[in-house]
Amino acid sequence: MAPQTRQIRRLPEHLVNRIAAGEVVERPASALKELIENAIDAGATQIGVRLTEGGLAMIEVTDDGCGMRADEIALALERHATSKLPESLIGNDAFDGNWALERVVTLGFRGEALPSIASVARLTIESRPAGAEPWKRVVDHGDLIHDGPAALPRGTRVRVEDLFGRVPARRKFLRSARSEWAAALDVVRRLAMARPDIGFTLEHDGRRAFQVQPDDRLDTRVAQLVSRDLVANSVAVDLVRDDYHLVGVAGLPTYNRGVADHQYLFVNGRPVKDRLLIGAVRGAYADMLARDRHAVLALFLTLPAEEVDVNVHPAKTEVRFRDSGLVRGMIVTGLRQALSGGDRRTAQAPDAAAMRAWQVEPVVDLQSTLFARQSAPASYAAPRLAEAGAVWRDYEAGVMAPLAARAEPAAEPVPIAAQHPLGVARGQVARTYIVAEADDGLVLVDQHAAHERLVLERLRAGGAGQGPDGGGAPSQAMLLPEVVELDEPDCDRLEEAAQDLARFGLVLERFGPAAVLVRAVPAALGKGDPHALVRDVADDLTRNGASLLVGERLDLVLATMACHGSVRAGRVLSVAEMNALLREMEATPRSGQCNHGRPTWIKLAHGDIEKLFGRT
Repeated sequence: MAPQTRQIRRLPEHLVNRIAAGEVVERPASALKELIENAIDAGATQIGVRLTEGGLAMIEVTDDGCGMRADEIALALERHATSKLPESLIGNDAFDGNWALERVVTLGFRGEALPSIASVARLTIESRPAGAEPWKRVVDHGDLIHDGPAALPRGTRVRVEDLFGRVPARRKFLRSARSEWAAALDVVRRLAMARPDIGFTLEHDGRRAFQVQPDDRLDTRVAQLVSRDLVANSVAVDLVRDDYHLVGVAGLPTYNRGVADHQYLFVNGRPVKDRLLIGAVRGAYADMLARDRHAVLALFLTLPAEEVDVNVHPAKTEVRFRDSGLVRGMIVTGLRQALSGGDRRTAQAPDAAAMRAWQVEPVVDLQSTLFARQSAPASYAAPRLAEAGAVWRDYEAGVMAPLAARAEPAAEPVPIAAQHPLGVARGQVARTYIVAEADDGLVLVDQHAAHERLVLERLRAGGAGQGPDGGGAPSQAMLLPEVVELDEPDCDRLEEAAQDLARFGLVLERFGPAAVLVRAVPAALGKGDPHALVRDVADDLTRNGASLLVGERLDLVLATMACHGSVRAGRVLSVAEMNALLREMEATPRSGQCNHGRPTWIKLAHGDIEKLFGRT
């Protein structure tokens, strides 16, 4: 067979742009990131973002930056045309491209974003520089359809519509509008956090998601975008080594989340998701956080431009450091030094104004009150219920006879070890392990791990319709529903899973765009913090919602809920409580291992104990 020959051809321009769009524009959030970065590089002080259907239908970015003339708009839509590298270097015959790229200080510099977006969407650019006529240019999937005057103030407005409308192979791989909105919200939040000197407004489907005004304080901007509680549950990071400067806000180890989505890392003002930086953060918190928990923080690293390569990935979210060891050491040292000064703080102190609102109930003299009632006219009003209760409490000691005896619960007979596989409780070690004597040896039980498995099995049984009423797990209604504030995407996920969660006793209700109402919690969890429970459930749905089946996803959520309701290590248990735990373990399937795969109990047979003492 004759060898096949293939002709080498030059790709047409529109196909080149669409291929480039595959690298730069992966989803609406990618296009939004490029447009906001352009606005920042244009010197804007106010940036407004409007989205429809998470950016699938429309993305609009408006800024008050320097603007562009008509000829500059046309040039900006050509590939590899940029205003962000120095003209003196580009026009020089001795131009050293590597030297220029090593000293890039702008967010964008490739010149690929706008022509790539215009090749896969309908792109409208309106711009007006100072002292010039505003101009408008419209490109629909690579075809110029309008070029003429416009009407707008100084700045630029870019609108992207019908993204991938004529590229169905790419369009069908986009996610739902809610998922795309969550990604777009994360992009805007990170860019707004990187530039506290710029005001940002974000609107979605006609509703304002957030608005922040220019502010020189970094911690204020971070708290506005992450959580208001972060201010009281964080420490400031500030470390300088030569030309390297690390600043930021680091959450206390006790203020943690179930996913790492709340870690914001910046290099020279550029949001990044770099494995070196993420690993350094994990190392700094290694001995202070459980494996499945993640710190909440925002770190800003500033270093000479030639010490970092930002030209690693088309999306510019990954970087490469010349001295990676120094960078890692700075982050670990900076975080540990900051946390060592705040490690005595584990929770937010009560608000002083709230504490002052409490008033001491006035003490009322009972005899004076009774005399006043007897001599008062018909219009006399009786004391309020709270006052009457106070009167009775003060008068109780005088009218009640001293107690002659006190009722005590009858002591249950001590179980017989031979009748129970896990034996009879004899004591507790380190407030963590139950020591029990069985007929054939000594049993050690991890009280937290064991109770965690028991709670999980109760929740599963209730969710399978095995509750007392046959209609799901029993729940404990909240006397006053708790309002839990979360990100809007987290609220969306909880709302979607609300029906499944209600089967297991966790009853949630949407309460506005960025909050949920906790109506009831599973009775098996007992008393706990509903805020922490709902946040962890939301984190589980974020981490596993799209990749697992409904049943698998609910199993992981139930494991998290069970952990919140289990007996903690460090709690002193009575002998009756220890025996009750052992009896329930004997009656519960899979009680030999906890929800994380670790053993809940071990047994030392009599022979093993005798070997330890050399008796055999």
